[in-house]
Amino acid sequence: GMGSALETLCGQAFGAGQIDMLGIYMQRSCVILTTTGLFLSLLYIFAAPLLKLIGQTEAISDAAGMFALYMLPQLFAYALNFPMVKFLQSQSKIFVIALIAAVSLLLNALFSWLFILKLDWGLVGAAVVLNSSWWFVVLAQLLYIFSGTCGRAWSGFSLKAFHNLWGFVKLSMASAVMLW
Repeated sequence: GMGSALETLCGQAFGAGQIDMLGIYMQRSCVILTTTGLFLSLLYIFAAPLLKLIGQTEAISDAAGMFALYMLPQLFAYALNFPMVKFLQSQSKIFVIALIAAVSLLLNALFSWLFILKLDWGLVGAAVVLNSSWWFVVLAQLLYIFSGTCGRAWSGFSLKAFHNLWGFVKLSMASAVMLW
């Protein structure tokens, strides 16, 4: 929900011809969502005791807690993926998003079969495959964005991404509450 404000801001910037702001907004959102991920990681780290505290069985709590720990990298991949998708969508670069997702889906199916069924890695295998799939998507999108195909929308990393962070946080939190 916190990244949803980005969709509105990118759409407004694109419509107003302020294409150079798209990259700045994406970077701001990445900073905010990654920071949020740091706080949320505490829920992942303490998932097992929290589940036990609310009455879940010990076996399920321990398995879910272990899986949550293995899934920490995915939390940060998603914090980067969401802003990049909104950045690309605002420029109508839907085909590249779909292509990257399709390749990721195929790789995910293949490696899920390999790690979970053939190598019998169980939950650990599932976590490895899910993390790898999400990071593949993030890296593929980054390569596309950095390749120069986004024109003025991506002019590189900028310290402007750290300007007015609090205003962006407030808008993000309001968006999250609205979706909640």
